[in-house]
Amino acid sequence: MGRTLGAIDKAAREFIAAQRMFFVATAPVAADGHINISPKGHADTFAVLDDRTVAYLDLTGSGAETAAHVRENGRITVMFCAFEGGPNILRLFGTGRLIPAGTPEYDAVAGAFPQRSGARAVMVVDVHRVAMSCGFAVPYYDYAGDRDLLEAWAEARTPDRIRTYRNEKNRTSIDGLPAFDPAD
Repeated sequence: MGRTLGAIDKAAREFIAAQRMFFVATAPVAADGHINISPKGHADTFAVLDDRTVAYLDLTGSGAETAAHVRENGRITVMFCAFEGGPNILRLFGTGRLIPAGTPEYDAVAGAFPQRSGARAVMVVDVHRVAMSCGFAVPYYDYAGDRDLLEAWAEARTPDRIRTYRNEKNRTSIDGLPAFDPAD
């Protein structure tokens, strides 16, 4: 059933590459804070950088819980779940760090991804635990395609409108934790 891997090996990389979506889980330190689980799509927004480091392109969204939690305590888990093929689940437990768009470090890391409208950051995760488990109870789903709504939304706005949106929606978490600094 479940097993822990020493690192992100070839089989884990192949499993990750075959998945079309992943989930990211974070939580604040406060016991009464909201735990967050975010689904992420577009397989080309996730990259295995080495056997202990992964990253994903963070696109502008309606909230910023993951960013706020990672800024506060760094804890993050990324989960891949097979909806087709064998019943597998892969969890990457680690410490995240957010690299905002427009910074020199972002420019250096963002090359691992295709350019996407609305990209606001790259989340880099230093992985300390790689765990595989069965997905015996996970149902099958048929992939019908990626939704292009988020990218179309970003492309329909000027950079100034996106900055305004981020300043209104992405500065803090629902618990009031700082997420993204004001966009210039």
